[in-house]
Amino acid sequence: MSRTPRLTEQQVTPESVYRDRRRILMGLGLGAAALALPARAGLLDLLSPREIANPGKPLKATPAPASALVPTPESKIISYNNYYEFGTDKSDPARNATTLRTEPWTLRIEGEVEKPRTIDVWALIQRRPLEERIYRFRCVEAWSMVIPWLGFGLGDLLREAAPTSRARFVAFETLYDPQQMPDAAASGIALPYVEGLRIDEAMHPLAMLAVGLYGKTLPPQNGAPIRLVVPWKYGFKSIKSIVSIRLVESMPPTTWNRLAPDEYGFYANVNPAVDHPRWSQGSERFIGAGGAFDAKRQPTLPFNGYADEVASLYQGMDLRQWF
Repeated sequence: MSRTPRLTEQQVTPESVYRDRRRILMGLGLGAAALALPARAGLLDLLSPREIANPGKPLKATPAPASALVPTPESKIISYNNYYEFGTDKSDPARNATTLRTEPWTLRIEGEVEKPRTIDVWALIQRRPLEERIYRFRCVEAWSMVIPWLGFGLGDLLREAAPTSRARFVAFETLYDPQQMPDAAASGIALPYVEGLRIDEAMHPLAMLAVGLYGKTLPPQNGAPIRLVVPWKYGFKSIKSIVSIRLVESMPPTTWNRLAPDEYGFYANVNPAVDHPRWSQGSERFIGAGGAFDAKRQPTLPFNGYADEVASLYQGMDLRQWF
């Protein structure tokens, strides 16, 4: 697959058109709640420095290997988010997710496993060695970041539960509590949010469960206390605030695929050669250390730059069909 954008800069859909997925909800006619969503969010809708401190707890982790990737400033990572349970504007989650109670928190691992278990996540964080991983993060909306996550391999935790031979997929479910998430009713999406991976994707060394970023525990808007990170896929696959991991035999439903199957495939691998129906995926706008957004777009990389590690997972698959 070529790394060259399929469209020129002049042909790229304006950011005002695709800046967030409220427009998907509107276009699908999902009712008055979705149609009434505020339209003020823009690419510059970042919070002031006074509002964006991460009060997270310090975490010890093995430092990431030297990398040419330059992380996006923490203030931008924690103030520019998609978390529809806390609002659909990019700055809403940072403002509203303070209602999320992250302690205590338990995580169920069940289904096609020999050792189902319910885990105290905070105890898990205390006892499991953590590592820092600096990963590219690419949103389907054609913006990107570089994030220094703290966490551990998803596959390591799954192996402890001893998957059976019938475990072909992994289904994830996030917390849904209307009392803690008063804006969720206006999100326009079915809740709780659900996602899924094929078992070999879940077991891949790059797939991780993140419990922190920039040396501290995750803030609520970034998916505290534990979230999935799959760096070669679009960001909506990396489900936040997980309460259940279930190993299953059949491909599980996923939130955005269920809502708009022609726009959001189950696999959701970053692919510059397969455009979204309403905008190009050939390039992206990187949120870096400059202004709210760096001035220049950059080419989108196949598998978000991780093709050498993960392309073999999809050998023989038509990635236009299995997008």
